[in-house]
Amino acid sequence: MSDLLGRLRGRGWRMTAQRRVVAEVLDGDHVHLTADEVLARATARLPEVSRATVYNTLGELVALGEVTEVSTDGRAKRYDPNAHRPHHHLVCSGCGTIRDVHPAGDPLADLPASERFGFTVSGAEVIYRGLCPDCARS
Repeated sequence: MSDLLGRLRGRGWRMTAQRRVVAEVLDGDHVHLTADEVLARATARLPEVSRATVYNTLGELVALGEVTEVSTDGRAKRYDPNAHRPHHHLVCSGCGTIRDVHPAGDPLADLPASERFGFTVSGAEVIYRGLCPDCARS
C-alpha cells in the first residue's frame, strides 16, 4: 500500500469526510487514477462529495508532495500516491494502464557527463512503454 492515509494523519492534515474519501480512493499500490476516476469512486462511497472538492483536494495533495501528477502521451493527468517511494512507470500504449516499476540501477548514473550539458541533474523520470497482456492478446 502507498500508506497515503497514514502519512496524511502524521502531518495533521484536516481529515474531513470528503478529504478522507479522496485519500482512501487514492491509497494503494499501482493507483494512477484521473481526477474524473477519483470523483466517480469517491461519489460511489460518499455521494455528497463535489467535483470541486475532489479537484481541490487533489491539488492540495500534490502541493503537499503526498501525491504526484503523472502525464503520459497527452492523456489526462493521473495521480500517484506513491510519492515517497522512488519508482518509474510502465505504460501500456494500448489502454494507458500504468504500473509502478522498480528497476535495478540508477538512471542518473546512466546519463554520461557529456550529455548533461552543464546541468546539475537532481532527478529522472523514466517511462517504459509497451503493451499490457490484455492489449497484446487483442
